[in-house]
Order: sequence, then C-alpha cells, then structure tokens
Amino acid sequence: MYEIFYGLKERPFNVTADPNFLFFSKKHREAFDHLIYGIKERRGFLEITGEIGTGKTTLCRALIGQLDQKTKTAFILNSNLPETQLLFAIVTDFGLTVKPRTKISLLTELNKFLIEQLKAGSNVVLIIDEAQNLKSAQLEQIRMLSNLETDKDKLIQIVLVGQPELREKLNSPELEQLRQRISVRYHILPLDKAEISDYIMHRLRVAGSGDSVKFGPDAISEIYEYSGGVPRLINLVCDRALLLGFTMEQREITLDMIKRSVEEIEGYVKI
Repeated sequence: MYEIFYGLKERPFNVTADPNFLFFSKKHREAFDHLIYGIKERRGFLEITGEIGTGKTTLCRALIGQLDQKTKTAFILNSNLPETQLLFAIVTDFGLTVKPRTKISLLTELNKFLIEQLKAGSNVVLIIDEAQNLKSAQLEQIRMLSNLETDKDKLIQIVLVGQPELREKLNSPELEQLRQRISVRYHILPLDKAEISDYIMHRLRVAGSGDSVKFGPDAISEIYEYSGGVPRLINLVCDRALLLGFTMEQREITLDMIKRSVEEIEGYVKI
C-alpha cells in the first residue's frame, strides 16, 4: 500500500520468515556458525532456542539456503503430529515415497536413504521447528533416528529449534538419553539497543530503499523500548509507522509516530 510512496520494491517489515531479510546480529551470527559447525562436523543433535519472534525460523531458512548440494535437508514446520505422521512428514520432505505408510516401512526407507547418501559423500540434516511442542514419545522417536549411524559417522544431523520451553522439556529425567546426545546448543537473545538502527536500515535496503525514508534517533529509542529488541515486534511497529507516514505524506518517522503506532498495535483507548 505504501511501497510506491517510499520507493520500495516490497514491504520491508513483513513478519514472514524471509531469509533475504535476515539481519545477522552478533547473536544470529553466532547461532548460524554453531549450526554450520554442528552440521559439517556431523555432531548429531543440535539445539537452537529463543523467545517468540527472535528469528529462529528465518535463520533456519537462511541456513538451508547456504548449505551445499551435498547436504540434503528436511524442514518440519508442524511438529504437532502423531509419531507415525511425523515420521512420514520427515521421509516425505526428504523426497522419499514409501508404501505402505507403516512405521517399519518408513524407518526402513529412511535408513536406506541415509546409507545411500553416506556412500555418495552427502550429509543429511533434519530441522524440526517449534520443537517445544513435541511430546516425550515423539522426542524419543527422534532420538532413535540418531541410532542410524556407522562406526565413525552420524548418518543424520538433527536440529531441534524451539522456544525456551524446549530446554525445560529436555531437562526432564525421561529424556536424559536425548539430552546427553545434544552436542551443540545456542540460545538466541533479542537485539541490543545499538543494533536496532542497523536492523531497520538493513531491511529497508533489502526492500529497495535509498534515502527515501528515515527513522529519527528518538523513534529508534522508542522502538527498542516497545520491542525489547525482538525482531517480530520491531517489524510490527515499523510497518505500522510506515503506513502512518504514508497517510501523513511524511518520509521521516518521528517519536510521536512510533508512539501512535504502538497505541494502534496494542489497542490503547485514549480517554
């Protein structure tokens, strides 16, 4: 709606997990490097956690885009599935066709696929998003997948991605065997206040902005106060502020515009 007014190719602050807009803060870079290390070194289980809206899914999509053709990936977004359906979703995302869809058939075909990839010199990565929703039985099934290995190599690298509740769940006594197998862990924190301006400018540049829109220093500070550095909240308030700037025919986003945007987002009622 406001793209033409600001000279943008697309909306810069969508809340979708578009890897083209990923901003590598210090924390996101460290998380990314942890993932690359764990995958290339075939470390088996990896765990990435972070609060809602900190960019975990976007980071995973960027990771998949950076892996070479010798790395086969499956990315499961809906983790809230029964055990056999979850296994079927994993096998299907690897591009395999299995009939009948029994647990034994699915595991047999997956094991065959993993061995074939190892012989071809390829690595295999399974990423499960929103893993905090997995029940203990599902997590135990995923742990069993890691038993598919040779004497020297893990046949599959499994990345569990989720909110902090995932860490709490993995600390339960019944999942001790799984917890002991996780060799790489990283928790993504929100952006620092000093990173907010760079984050906003990065997304504007990716969307095609030159100097067509500016956020004043006071506006940046207010954005941080509202969002706490959480990228999803930053996107929400910036998108609303750009819409407000469009209606006011103003290309510099001010403190008052951010305050008004926050009021609209939160549904504040002025008396």
